[in-house]
Amino acid sequence: MTLLIQNAVVVNPGDQTIRPADLYVKDGVIEEIGASLVRNADRVIDAAGAYCMPGFIDMHVHLRDPGLTYKEDIATGGAAALHGGFTTIVAMPNTKPAADCPEVIEYVRRKAAEVTRVHVLQVGSVTKGMAGEELSDIRGMAKAGCICLSEDGKSVMNSDLYRDAMRIAAEENMTVLAHCEDINLVHGGVLNADAKSAELGMPGITNAVEDIIAARDILLAKETGVRLHLCHCSTKDSVEMVRLAKEAGVRVTAEVCPHHFSMSSDEISGDDANYKMNPPLRTREDMEALQRGLAEDIMDVIATDHAPHSADEKARGMRKSPFGIVGLETAAALTCTNLVKPGLLTVMQMAEKMSYHPARILGLKKGVVEEGAPADLTIFDADREWVVDPEQFLSKGRNTPFAGRRLTGKVTATIVGGEIAYAEGK
Repeated sequence: MTLLIQNAVVVNPGDQTIRPADLYVKDGVIEEIGASLVRNADRVIDAAGAYCMPGFIDMHVHLRDPGLTYKEDIATGGAAALHGGFTTIVAMPNTKPAADCPEVIEYVRRKAAEVTRVHVLQVGSVTKGMAGEELSDIRGMAKAGCICLSEDGKSVMNSDLYRDAMRIAAEENMTVLAHCEDINLVHGGVLNADAKSAELGMPGITNAVEDIIAARDILLAKETGVRLHLCHCSTKDSVEMVRLAKEAGVRVTAEVCPHHFSMSSDEISGDDANYKMNPPLRTREDMEALQRGLAEDIMDVIATDHAPHSADEKARGMRKSPFGIVGLETAAALTCTNLVKPGLLTVMQMAEKMSYHPARILGLKKGVVEEGAPADLTIFDADREWVVDPEQFLSKGRNTPFAGRRLTGKVTATIVGGEIAYAEGK
């Protein structure tokens, strides 16, 4: 298979360059980058001046497979990922059964190879059944190729057990992905504890719910030496703690989700569960702190926390519906619209946070656009405007608070292993 991409603007975080160029791809590898390349190729893409970026890598996705496939499965989640420009996705372990053993890790790997072109990396759970009582077969999952651990959806509240898991993860060269939530402080909260929750008469979730566990996990990472990655940070103090931890030499990185840097709690429209996610939408002060954290490179990654649910589940209102929204198909546009176009992030920073940094954190030889590199690429038109229509999503989930929003920035093609896995209109 050969592919020629013409008239692109190549964004390469590897050497911090942005330049007009053509790319010639052969057998899944970028063979040549240069001006006005003349090559016979099986397929040709005219990028028409759009950016050619390293394929996006989402460090936080819920594929719901096995066991919850009425919400999503590997095939539909993979299609949504390609639609959003993602070439690699990291699947969280809160499935049924939980991904707590080598057999589930192998199941996801085999099925992904059969039904999607996206690279799917399955995360292993910290504890058996995600019950928080006994460690999973961490070493067995590592031997099966699992490179990350998480209890995402909740925290391991037993600090001693969690520390033991971190020690094993450090020995196995695994990264711990931390969902920071002190469950004892939630008290049935469904949205942020602020003026909006008071207005709607809903129980609130304070910033301390996240911040206390973020501080604990950073201290445990300092003690054990494990690589710690804080998931879906939503508070101003999380940003400050990450900054201080990095200055102290702790091996910590952190992600922010597009909904948390694009929207604040004051935009919640009544008792609409499409605005219900965990952690919740915070205040404008928190949102702006997250934006600054990304701009100042304190926060390393933009990840979606793609969490599809059925329409029936989300129709139950704030109090009774599950937490979570979909994000794979809007993430790049929300990043462009709310960070790049206002000048908070550069295009290079967007490529770093959506590809280069995730690749480095996960130990993948990806995230660059250079000769000899794998041809996992995203063609992104940063000037294309479009309106979010959930009915056009390829995910089974339609649960988004961004329906009807006009955004700027559109993925026009996604290339995985040198093959066109998604092209606009196809």
